Amino acid sequence: MKKSLSLLLVLALILGIFALVGCSGDDDENANAVSVAVIVSTTFGDLSFNDSAKAGGEALRADLDLDVEYIECNGENYKQQMMQAADTHDIVVPVGWEFYEITEAAKEYPDTKFIWVDNVVDGVEQYPNLLCITYAQNEGSFLAGYAAARMSATGVIGAVAGDDSATIADFLIGYEQGAAYADPSVKVETAYTNTFDDVQAGKQCAQSLAAKHADIIFQAAGRSGNGVFAAAKAGGFYAIGVDQDQKLSAKEYDDVIICSVVKKVGDSIYDVIKDYTEEDVWEGGRIWRADMATGYIDMAYGDAQSVQLISDDLKAELAELSKKIVAGEIEVETALG
Repeated sequence: MKKSLSLLLVLALILGIFALVGCSGDDDENANAVSVAVIVSTTFGDLSFNDSAKAGGEALRADLDLDVEYIECNGENYKQQMMQAADTHDIVVPVGWEFYEITEAAKEYPDTKFIWVDNVVDGVEQYPNLLCITYAQNEGSFLAGYAAARMSATGVIGAVAGDDSATIADFLIGYEQGAAYADPSVKVETAYTNTFDDVQAGKQCAQSLAAKHADIIFQAAGRSGNGVFAAAKAGGFYAIGVDQDQKLSAKEYDDVIICSVVKKVGDSIYDVIKDYTEEDVWEGGRIWRADMATGYIDMAYGDAQSVQLISDDLKAELAELSKKIVAGEIEVETALG
């Protein structure tokens, strides 16, 4: 009886040790889980740039089980909210030029990794915890301009821009060059919303361009660009989407969006963070250019259920132009230096 009791006590002790080890392992795993903050200057829900960044965060949650928080600055307190995010997260992903004080955050939080999306800093090599991602939106915009010029019935095409920053200028310079490559006689008209978060401003800009006979209008204006689609639907002209495949993300306007210049912001964020968390690879202190050659810039036409407004022949032309850009046979001008 004593032997049986002793044996039971030993077994209970062993089971207790295993249980404690198991609990300790769970705690360690939770304690070591990487936390990520994706922070935007305005809000999510733009069906474009910001939402592409959020899609990257959602993929990190789903595939890698990371703790991802989304922060909306609503047009104010950019530095303060970035600093607060750095204080409580392992990786901070500021999205947009408004976070230009990022070097101060990188200095104050040397153990936090920063991924600045769509912008660069001078002397980035001084900040080993900072990676800047810039995109060759000029390459995709070249194809958009080419398509618009080839399809225009009036010989006038338009562009609605969110502001006059270097990034937006990069969209425009590629668009204009692509249009001229297709037909030098085509005129490009541009209007500025001066905001990325005002649908009505986008609509008014598009209407002003349509009054100048623009029959295809490219938008690079965030949420404001949704107003371009609304104006196109009401006014009987066509539009070109940006950042995401907006024939899918803005599906209600599928019948007026001919294509989208896709800037795979979410994929780039995902790939950098996956390399860090899964492979322990971090290449901070540098600028990474995501372009057509690396697969982060592309054209999109929706899916099998989408209304196809661009002919197969024109799509084939665009595919050939894309190859020439990647090969360096066509040099697309840039506003980024």
